[in-house]
Amino acid sequence: MSIEMYALVEILGKQYKAVEGETVQVDYIAGSEAGTALEYATVLAVVNEENAKFGTPYVADAMVKATLVGDIKGEKIRVFKKKRRKGYRRTQGHRQRYSVITIDKIIG
Repeated sequence: MSIEMYALVEILGKQYKAVEGETVQVDYIAGSEAGTALEYATVLAVVNEENAKFGTPYVADAMVKATLVGDIKGEKIRVFKKKRRKGYRRTQGHRQRYSVITIDKIIG
């Protein structure tokens, strides 16, 4: 059984598992267009077949390079408020925006 190389990277305050060649859905990255190259130096851990490096809090000289694929919207969430016997009812919908990135290279 071979272990693939992966990194745990912090993007916009949340932690994600980054594997080369895979796509990751992250929180919306404002002000970027599709095809934009992204670099993240906030790498918490790098694991490959030979060894594993863990940072305190970040691994020195480690970087994850990615490309922004585009933006998507999540599932619709219904927010319903009601006060009994008062005739007060409000319904509101919300769809969270996400960005999809492709992990190009893990350096570390």
